[in-house]
Amino acid sequence: MAKKQFKAESKRLLDLMINSIYTHKEIFLRELISNASDAEDKLAYKALTDDQVPVDRKDLKITIVPDKEMRTLTVSDNGVGMTREELENNLGTIAKSGSFQFKQDLAKEEKGEDIDVIGQFGVGFYSAFMVADHVTVVSRAYGSDEAWMWQSDGADGYTVTQCEKDAPGSDVIMHLKANADEENYDQYLETYKLQELIKKYSDYIRYPIVMEVEDYRQKEKPADAGDDYKPEWETVKEWKTINSMVPLWQRQKSKVTAEEYNAFYKEKFMDWQDPLAVVHTSAEGAVTYKAMLYIPQKAPYDFYTREYQKGLQLYSSGVLIMDKCADLLPDYFRFVKGVVDSPDFSLNISREVLQHDRQLKVIASALEKKIKGELVKLQKEDPEKYEQFWTAFGSQIKYGVVADYGAHKDNLKDLLLFWSSKEGKNTTLEAYQGRMAEEQPYYYYACGESVDKIAKLPQVERILDKGYEILYCTEDVDDFVMQALGEIDGKKFKSATAEDALPQTEEEKKAAEEKAEEGKPVLEAVKAALGDQVKEVRLSKILKSGACCLSADGPVSLEMERYMRKMEGGEHMKAERVLELNADSAPYAALKRAVDAGDQDTVEKYAKLLYGQALLLADLPLEDPAEYAQLVCSLMA
Repeated sequence: MAKKQFKAESKRLLDLMINSIYTHKEIFLRELISNASDAEDKLAYKALTDDQVPVDRKDLKITIVPDKEMRTLTVSDNGVGMTREELENNLGTIAKSGSFQFKQDLAKEEKGEDIDVIGQFGVGFYSAFMVADHVTVVSRAYGSDEAWMWQSDGADGYTVTQCEKDAPGSDVIMHLKANADEENYDQYLETYKLQELIKKYSDYIRYPIVMEVEDYRQKEKPADAGDDYKPEWETVKEWKTINSMVPLWQRQKSKVTAEEYNAFYKEKFMDWQDPLAVVHTSAEGAVTYKAMLYIPQKAPYDFYTREYQKGLQLYSSGVLIMDKCADLLPDYFRFVKGVVDSPDFSLNISREVLQHDRQLKVIASALEKKIKGELVKLQKEDPEKYEQFWTAFGSQIKYGVVADYGAHKDNLKDLLLFWSSKEGKNTTLEAYQGRMAEEQPYYYYACGESVDKIAKLPQVERILDKGYEILYCTEDVDDFVMQALGEIDGKKFKSATAEDALPQTEEEKKAAEEKAEEGKPVLEAVKAALGDQVKEVRLSKILKSGACCLSADGPVSLEMERYMRKMEGGEHMKAERVLELNADSAPYAALKRAVDAGDQDTVEKYAKLLYGQALLLADLPLEDPAEYAQLVCSLMA
């Protein structure tokens, strides 16, 4: 029989279908199963709307049959089937979708709300040619006694001939290509591989996907077996439903147990621990979707590396479209795992990639609010669990505050935790605000390597003595976080080490000016001894009992310098250092005596010792540790 040519620019277009549209060859099975599901849907709809179609939905199924000997893989359905005309129109015209036409016809009759078909573009069937060198479709339309066979080797055209078929439905029979250097087509004849692909892409197709699989079972014990009988095992083949059919997120929250949520999470996302929290949500209206999101207990080993990929699993009508859809999560919630299912996503022709549209943004915005709401709820109702979350992902929230020039700070500030000098544990900003004395001028914070080290900083002493609470910041990013936050309700964040951390009265300012004038000779002598190591030496307004400390002038703080030292290439970013001396301390008195006596050698030693001490207190490295050690030893001698 003469071959009929495909309608459209057949060779060029079919070649595009086979070689360019789909990223992975394994997608072919997803596409054929989706087509089979649509065929079942159409028949189920007919049965629902026509009393003359006595079909029980429970009898509908999709069957997968690999045949290694014949080198064929068959995907069968017992759905609505196709007439000769439909075979020619749907398979002979590339990019014409019978499912799409069916949906349009229902819409014209105002009945489209009762059925959700998957196929939209009419190209999924041709993905079979990615793995097959010959494809046969045997189909019999429901209500017809005639069956027809469509056959094609690809772009050279196709034939349609009459044939026999016992029952309505369609069989897609693929003769697989021979293995090539980099392509293993044999794998699509292996039962384990087919089961893997079904579970991956089509686990939530609403009809059973059945296969004959091998199983091991214990043989029945013979009636005459004695006490020393040892059980024997045998390999048997049995038909098994591979897919789960009804996804957990489609069920009502009230009907899903915590054990079911946890089991789904651990199996789907390869975690051995239960999640900290679950967000199960849905919406209907302009955008319809269902989502099930999980907050893990711990960060994966690669979470803070470039290799980590954020994203939610994206389903369209129960079919996996993307394994990690990054656009549904902001970076600061990148730790969230889960699935989103919506029939409203605008997909590209291969149904592998999302077209970025309004629906996607609407869903992403709604999910972001749900995630934050769940975290706030966890913080208030189960502080212990929230502490666990914060240990795992607190840094990520802080980076979110800093990112995009602080654009997200208002959304994230409620989630922040910092160690409280007053409470001796982590606190929220809201709780800190509630404890603030009415006259307290700022939200105070201090940065350092650890809580213990910060508590011993000489600069924080005067703030604590006032009874004011200080937030102890022990992460590199914390100083940037405080600067990004700026202020809350008109009160600014202020470093406890800042010179103006405590406002001065006019009398205090005058007394400080007089001290500074008296101490000029000492300050000039110390500056001369240290040279370019410091920008300035001055009397401190922030020290109480400590002898010295280091502060910074200019836009680069000491905290920023410490942070940049850890970054590649950042070691050259230095703060303009200022050595501050306490005029009321014993070391200053000794320094003054040396200056008054003109003992330049002692002045130089004292200056270097005090500067070294200030560096150590600021968690900055000594520029010459050996010299510092010799100075200490020389004074002891």
